Amino acid sequence: MSFTDKAKNAVQKAKGKVKKAAGKVTDNERLKAEGKADQSGANIKQAGENVKQAGENVKDAFKD
Repeated sequence: MSFTDKAKNAVQKAKGKVKKAAGKVTDNERLKAEGKADQSGANIKQAGENVKQAGENVKDAFKD
């Protein structure tokens, strides 16, 4: 996983937290839902990147 991928995921997760908090403060259900969705999307992307990295680690282990 590249640094830029990690950074993008972190930014998306942070945006989601801000949206979710803003939705709670303003009692805006749509904004809260968007925030949750942004956070979930970032978490899913991160999990995918972790699986990809684990696969590369296994592949590298068998090379030696």
